[in-house]
Amino acid sequence: MINVAIVGGTGYTGAELVRILSQHPNVNVACITSREADGQAVASHYTSLRGVTDLRFSAPNVDQLATMDVVFFATPHGVAQSLCGPLLERGVRIIDLSADFRIKDIALWEQWYGVEHQAKDWVDKAVYGLPEVNRAQIKDAQLVAAPGCYPTSVQVALMPILGHECVDHSSIIINSASGVTGAGRSAKVPNLFCEVNEDYRGYGVEGHRHLPEIEQGLSAIAGQPVSATFVPHLLPISRGILSTIYVRVSDDLCLRKLYKPAFADEPFVDLVERGGSAQISAVKGTNKVQVSLARPVERDLWVIHSAIDNLTKGASGQAVQILNLMMGYDETLGLDLPPMIP
Repeated sequence: MINVAIVGGTGYTGAELVRILSQHPNVNVACITSREADGQAVASHYTSLRGVTDLRFSAPNVDQLATMDVVFFATPHGVAQSLCGPLLERGVRIIDLSADFRIKDIALWEQWYGVEHQAKDWVDKAVYGLPEVNRAQIKDAQLVAAPGCYPTSVQVALMPILGHECVDHSSIIINSASGVTGAGRSAKVPNLFCEVNEDYRGYGVEGHRHLPEIEQGLSAIAGQPVSATFVPHLLPISRGILSTIYVRVSDDLCLRKLYKPAFADEPFVDLVERGGSAQISAVKGTNKVQVSLARPVERDLWVIHSAIDNLTKGASGQAVQILNLMMGYDETLGLDLPPMIP
C-alpha cells in the first residue's frame, strides 16, 4: 500500500482522482490540499464523495508532502513548478496534471503561458506521460507530465500512421469539441449554463495552448516535423471530448491495416469496426480512447474520430494509469470503469 497526496483537490480533476483512487487496492489517499478550503471537509465540496473519504483539505506543506510515495498535482499551471523542487530532491515521485512540464522548449512554454518558468532544470528530466507512446520511460520516471486532454485524444488517434511516407504531415486538421468541465470549476460567465446550453462554438481559433503540445507530441512520434491546424470547440455537455481529424494520404493505403496491429495490445484503446463512429457516450467515466476511421467517397482524405472523457483518460484516469506504470502495478489496476450511460 502506498500513500499519495493530491495537491489541488477542489477542482474537477482532483475530485476525479479521489473517486478513482478510492477504489484502487494499492493506494491510500493520505492528503488532499487546498489553500482556500483549508480545514474544510472534502465531502462538503463534493457531496458525491460522502462516505468515500473523511479527509479534510489542508494547505500544501512541503514537509508533509515529502512523506508521500507519490504526489499528484491537479493544479493550474505554475503551482507544480513552484513546489516540485524540494519534493523531487527528497525522492518523492510526482505526477503533474498541469501543463508545467509538458513542453520541452522552455521559451515556447513561456510564450504561450505568459510567465517565467520556475523549474527549468526539471523540464528535460520530466517524462511526457502518454502511456501508449512512452510506457517504458514512465516506469522509471520520477517526474511525469500527464498529457493534456485534447493532445491525448489527438496523439493516440494518429500514432499508428505518423511517420508513414504516404501520410501528409504538413496539413493535418483537427477539430476538437469538449465538455464544459475542460475549462475547470472556477466561475466564468462564458461557461454558465445559460451561456452554454443549446450552443456550440469554437474558441482559441487564432491559437490555443494545446497546439504546441500537440505538434511536439506528433513530431516526436513521427520522427519528423508535423504541422497541424487545431480548432477547439465548446460542447453543451459536462464531460467528454470528440476530436475529428483530417489526414491526407497519397496513395490507396488502407489505414485500417495499420491501426489494428498498433492497438491490438493497448488496454485502453477501442478501435471501432468499419461503419461505426467513436462517440463520447461510449467512453464517459472511463479511461478509454475510442477511435474510428472513415474514407469519404474513396478520396485521399481520411477522417479519424477520437472520443475520450476529458476528466478520466484526458486527466485523472490517465494519471492513475501513469501511477500504475511507475509503481510496477498492472496498468489497468483501479481503472476497470464501465461507461456511464446515459
